[in-house]
Formats: sequence, structure tokens, C-alpha cells
Amino acid sequence: MPSTAYALFRNAILTEQQVVCIYDGRPRELCPHIIGRNKSGEQVVLAWQFAGESSGQLPQWRCLRLAHVSDVSLRKGRWHEGGSHRTEQTCVSDIDLDINIHVRKRR
Repeated sequence: MPSTAYALFRNAILTEQQVVCIYDGRPRELCPHIIGRNKSGEQVVLAWQFAGESSGQLPQWRCLRLAHVSDVSLRKGRWHEGGSHRTEQTCVSDIDLDINIHVRKRR
């Protein structure tokens, strides 16, 4: 059964809304792109982090384990995405929802 965080991130993808949350103790501002499970079966999301705190430079792609996410809220705002996809993503191995395949291609 999907967690509350999973349901919120999934809805954010479907409605192209930004997500504000705490991940590993740091505030994050993200646009989620792909959600599902990793090879270990954990619920994960691949998201473009455009603001908030980070151990590295921003913006950048983030693979978030949803068990480590708290205080999730959605908000309207400009959709952000990475400018380059040079390599295939390895964050989500069992894809439930991909914005580029399941959402945008239906329009």
C-alpha cells in the first residue's frame, strides 16, 4: 500500500505541482518526475530539486527514498526540470508513473 508521501508525490506529478518537504532533515523544493520502487522495493521518486538545502550545488536531480520524507505539501508554481538527460536514470527500477510517458504523452 502506498504511503501518504507516495500519494502526494504521485499527485504532484499528475498535476505538475511543486513539492515542498523535509528530506533527511533538510528543506527541499522539488518537481517530481518519476515515481515507483527501487531494486530493494523501497518507494522512491526521481525529482528535480531547484531550491532548499542540499549537500551539493542546486539545481540537481535527486533520488529520494520516500520513507525519509516528511512534512510534504504541494503548491502551484513554475515546473522545473533538468536540461539534460545524458544517462538513463537508475533511481526507479519499477516505474509507476513517469511524467514524460504517462502524463504529457496523453495530452
